[in-house]
Amino acid sequence: GGFTLHRPSGELLPIYDAAMRYQTEGVPTVIFAGKEYGTGSSRDWAAKGTALLGIKAVVAQSFERIHRSNLVGMGVLPLQFRPGDSWQTLGLKGDETVDVVLPEPLRPQAEALLRITAADGTVHERPVRLRVDTPIEVEYLRHGGILPFVLRQLLAA
Repeated sequence: GGFTLHRPSGELLPIYDAAMRYQTEGVPTVIFAGKEYGTGSSRDWAAKGTALLGIKAVVAQSFERIHRSNLVGMGVLPLQFRPGDSWQTLGLKGDETVDVVLPEPLRPQAEALLRITAADGTVHERPVRLRVDTPIEVEYLRHGGILPFVLRQLLAA
């Protein structure tokens, strides 16, 4: 249902309350998903909701085309597992810490790295594909989304 465990407290909370607590604590969050993430979503509002919950990245096996673009537009990083990888094959339980290591310079379709630290302290790394498909999408992400990008362009003019 609509509940999750807040880490590290272990408190069971509605997803919204947990997301707001993570934002207050300055903890960025990541969604792990399966195939065709975003299919059936209500277009841009699904990506807006994701961003408003403080989610910084979505790691999925694949993305619905428009939803992927909308995530980028909202400043949410779409990352795609390599074939054969999934949150299940990685054995994720939800108590891990995840760091996303991005390439420099950031470029379309580049390889990024997930650095996953398990609750027992073991670390494993997994390559993922950055699903930022065009140079302008790279710029949107650098600015935190389309709106901040456009506002900075207007202020610079």
